[in-house]
Amino acid sequence: MTRKTIEERLLQLEAQKKTLQARLSKQERAADTRRKILLGAFVLDRLENRQSEEFCRQLGSWLRRELPGFLSRDADQALFAELWRFPEQVLAETPDQDPSFGNISLPS
Repeated sequence: MTRKTIEERLLQLEAQKKTLQARLSKQERAADTRRKILLGAFVLDRLENRQSEEFCRQLGSWLRRELPGFLSRDADQALFAELWRFPEQVLAETPDQDPSFGNISLPS
């Protein structure tokens, strides 16, 4: 059995390092995506359940003000088009009327 040279061992270790870095990067992306999904679900839950009308009003106002500038793709902006159309009506209904996000039906 021939023994690997130091150069061969270094190359093997570098390949292992690359593999591990790729795996770590994939895990970090998955965790980031999960955080975004959970945060979005949390916000939607608070808006749908309207535990605090004032909070919902302020959050809705903030979303209408900030989200259009954040969304750069037309397809993404289209997902929130109704939110922009009903600036003060969104979240204005009482909780016993309609559990949707104002005039916007939220996905379950």
